[in-house]
Amino acid sequence: MKLLRELLYGCPLDSIYGDTNIAISNIFTNSNEVEPLGIFVAINGIKINGHKFINQAISAGAVAIICEEFPKKKHNHVTYVKVVNSSYALGLIASNFFNNPSSNIKLIGITGTNGKTSIAYYLFELFQKLNFKVGLISTIENKINNQSFESTHTTPNALEINKLLSLMVEERCEFCFMEVSSHGIDQNRIVGLNFNIAIFSNISRDHLDYHTSFEQYKNTKKKFFDNLNQDAISIVNKDDTYSSNILLDTKSKKIFYGINSKAHYKASIIESNLLGLSLEIDRHNIATCLIGDFNAYNLLAVYAVALQLGQDSVKVLKLLSRTSPVPGRFNIIRSPKHDVVGIVDYAHTPDALQKVILSISNFCNPIKDLIIVLGCGGNRDQGKRPIMGKIAFQASSQIIFTSDNPRFEDPQSIIDDMCLDLPKETCSKVHKIQNREEAIHFAFNQVNTESVVLVAGKGHEKFQEILDNKHPFDDAKIITNILNT
Repeated sequence: MKLLRELLYGCPLDSIYGDTNIAISNIFTNSNEVEPLGIFVAINGIKINGHKFINQAISAGAVAIICEEFPKKKHNHVTYVKVVNSSYALGLIASNFFNNPSSNIKLIGITGTNGKTSIAYYLFELFQKLNFKVGLISTIENKINNQSFESTHTTPNALEINKLLSLMVEERCEFCFMEVSSHGIDQNRIVGLNFNIAIFSNISRDHLDYHTSFEQYKNTKKKFFDNLNQDAISIVNKDDTYSSNILLDTKSKKIFYGINSKAHYKASIIESNLLGLSLEIDRHNIATCLIGDFNAYNLLAVYAVALQLGQDSVKVLKLLSRTSPVPGRFNIIRSPKHDVVGIVDYAHTPDALQKVILSISNFCNPIKDLIIVLGCGGNRDQGKRPIMGKIAFQASSQIIFTSDNPRFEDPQSIIDDMCLDLPKETCSKVHKIQNREEAIHFAFNQVNTESVVLVAGKGHEKFQEILDNKHPFDDAKIITNILNT
């Protein structure tokens, strides 16, 4: 229990109606979950305006309301707090409720279009091997040491983040590695958090259904760095075109990593093939089982963070050589009987798809052996669909367009969108198979003894999101069954 006035500390307030010396048991943003003595934060969201449910929250026992507009009718036994932005206030209130856990743990945030999950995952694994107690907040899962929690969003809401951080502090975690999405930044999910280090991996087209333009998307990422304090450290991929712009207004210390640019931390790729990566970092050679040039950047970012956190370079490099692949990121599945290779990857943006294809093309015999199964998610950036379709078409010997997570869209319409920029006569290499499992089976029926089949878009996900339902579906499992039959 905490007093309302304690929760409001540091929160910009417009006006207050009622008593702030009241005890608060918990914080709620969903009126259906409100319990007695709770505080209800009415958020004006994308689909639902929480202000419509204030009375419902009060009926359920809420004794305080955070809102952007006072309701016409007020209850005498309820305290109303008017703020400019409820989601922003929620971040500060949640931090106060959980005793500002981000100030009691070293919080490392990773943002960028691609690489967030891999960098966070590799950092978590590395610092566990360095015998630290650590936490992870990521797309794949949330973890506190060896305990795993389901992840529903890349960056959870402010309540969940602070609850997780609070549990990490209780478990004496020294570090937390956290993915920071553009949605999370824009929706104020990270307000009130104290980041020690912020990492920028790269930026390319993504989430333009939400941000409406690339400029807005970029500026949202930039906002993360704008809000860092002078004691924080920004670790940025110098090879990315927008790296300087991202740091334009930050107060933080600036540290750069890169392969092609002058930077504080540099790497050279010695060898890259389907067996792994060999790198030179700080005049030391390391070999890893990780695949793809993009992983060279991910490992270099991890190395930079580790050294900025005071770790020994030789020990770090030795442990990085034993880094395990991230589930659903360039996941290679080999046939026990033939030379056929299946690759599952989360690539769901044009840039990510391009990088995966480039990595594969470096390893395949001729590129003619590459078969691609590709879908795009529904109710997401429609403009990227023909771009991704064209990239896959140009790189593949055969392309099978299929369903991803159609959500509330017609799967066939999404497939048609992916084909918009293809030649009018697409010849026999283009196939449209709406059923994703059938599409994967079809792809492997086309292989020769040295083919590579890329199944892109879902990666680690073990479901198909259709309407409001998540149906069990696992690309890797299906491919494994095919290759073992």
